Amino acid sequence: MFGVPVRGMIVIGVLGVAGVMYAVNGGKQMGSDKGAEICKVTVTADILNVRSGPGDMQPIVSTMPRDAVTEAQARVENGYRMLSDRRWVSQSFVALTSDSTCR
Repeated sequence: MFGVPVRGMIVIGVLGVAGVMYAVNGGKQMGSDKGAEICKVTVTADILNVRSGPGDMQPIVSTMPRDAVTEAQARVENGYRMLSDRRWVSQSFVALTSDSTCR
């Protein structure tokens, strides 16, 4: 067809579709939700206990000082917010940063 082998037409078609999908998604990988929601918190307590699970009986795995900023998840359970590293902090002692889009 038009002097181009069938295999060449398939390659051109696949590349064309991939290019359109890339352009439509704003240059991000398809299915990528990362970056769609920003969730960061600032510590408001003098020293904040970071726990292994969502509860005050869970073991303390580390602490964070006042005004520390860290990435978090939108997930809140039993009054505790999950941090990005699957550790938990009391929701009472953190505040969402101004650029956060999670609630």
